[in-house]
Amino acid sequence: MLVHAGLRSVGPIVGGPDALIAALSDAVGARGSILGYADWQIEDDRLADPAFRDDIPPFDPPSSRATRDNGAFPELLRTTPGARRSASPGASCVALGGPADWFVADHALDYGYGPHSPFGKLVEAGGKVLMLGAPLDTMTLLHHAEHLADIPNKRIKRYETPIVVDGKTVWRSFEEFDTSHAPEGLPEDYFVALVEDFLATGQGTRGTVGAAPSVLVAAKEIVPFAVSWLERRFRSAS
Repeated sequence: MLVHAGLRSVGPIVGGPDALIAALSDAVGARGSILGYADWQIEDDRLADPAFRDDIPPFDPPSSRATRDNGAFPELLRTTPGARRSASPGASCVALGGPADWFVADHALDYGYGPHSPFGKLVEAGGKVLMLGAPLDTMTLLHHAEHLADIPNKRIKRYETPIVVDGKTVWRSFEEFDTSHAPEGLPEDYFVALVEDFLATGQGTRGTVGAAPSVLVAAKEIVPFAVSWLERRFRSAS
């Protein structure tokens, strides 16, 4: 289960976020995994500046911080004993419990939201996404649908960043579809409309976790729905 969590919206928790992570682990059971979208904490505007090149810490899956932009949950999950981290910097995910090693293994370094990723594996495994008090426009799995959808003029992001390879810092060039902006012609918050349209079909579940309004969807259902949703809009616009 891929979890996006707005921890403050849950309300007071005896035991704090660790108790929430334990409760989520109980919910998926011993054979299940909890996933979080981590990305990593790096100042992108410094990467292209030669003056900072020698001082920029490389991406190292076991130790690099999850980005603060995704809230506290991914970093809390990353630092939970037993958690694993995938090796694709910008698309990196953490996983805890069950087949966590399988989820994070062999994450494509280029086009890290595609089939060879924890997102693709979540669909393959019949997993789910829980928006636990988190805004619907933060459902990262939909970037996987953007990757799969046959839509025109996908923006491509190319950048160079340092990573750890065999214990040494190596600067590597990366290429992926740009997930920082919506596809051209769609509003930046279009994920909200897409998810609401999906829920309107009767698929997925709304409820509360603590005080947090929450949504639970099946990856195998929402990804093809999202691909079709995107492709229909671009066909109708042509």
